[in-house]
Amino acid sequence: FDIKSKLTVASSAFVTAMILLAAYMNWIDPEIGNLQPVLNSYWLMIHVAIIVASYGPFALGMILGTVSLLLILFTNEKNRSKMLLNIKELTYINEMSLTVGLIMLTIGNFLGGQWANESWGRYWGWDPKETWALISIMVYAFVIHSRFVPALRGKWVFNLMSVFAFISILFTYYGVNFHLVGLHSYASGEAHSLSWIWISLGTIALFGGITYPKYRKYYKK
Repeated sequence: FDIKSKLTVASSAFVTAMILLAAYMNWIDPEIGNLQPVLNSYWLMIHVAIIVASYGPFALGMILGTVSLLLILFTNEKNRSKMLLNIKELTYINEMSLTVGLIMLTIGNFLGGQWANESWGRYWGWDPKETWALISIMVYAFVIHSRFVPALRGKWVFNLMSVFAFISILFTYYGVNFHLVGLHSYASGEAHSLSWIWISLGTIALFGGITYPKYRKYYKK
């Protein structure tokens, strides 16, 4: 990424900081519980590592999408050409990042089916976690292929969708575990409010609405 874009390095560093912040939050609840029997498997290292690793490129895509929208917001007559170059650069890397994440998420989902067959005797059971992982795959597949739809080819649309799409990842990772009941919901019932979803969606929509006039003025053909 350093070869392609300095802005991407800055965004990657921010994503790394978020991941490390979450990783070091384990001191909040130091209680050690018994490992559930289904998790005592070599698939835990393989399946979970690939799935969670796919969230990194998705998070980077979300940050790059946000940065691109900020560049659109701060565009004026004097810096338009420079901003356009940066936005094209970030959008291109964003698309590559989402593609890598989608490939890893799809592979991880297939491997999860192998683990499910060994543990529960079936490859697919429409468990909430499985279903939302599939929804996330479909969401990001739509985002990546949206460029084939003439009305969705703009850089503003793509970057905004890359930010919106990350909500599906957050719900797959966090929402299913804490809000829904299923075989993967090891912390079900610990969280009671889904307001964070509506707040996030509203904030992103507001941000997109603020940036669109600048995009229409300087970039839309």
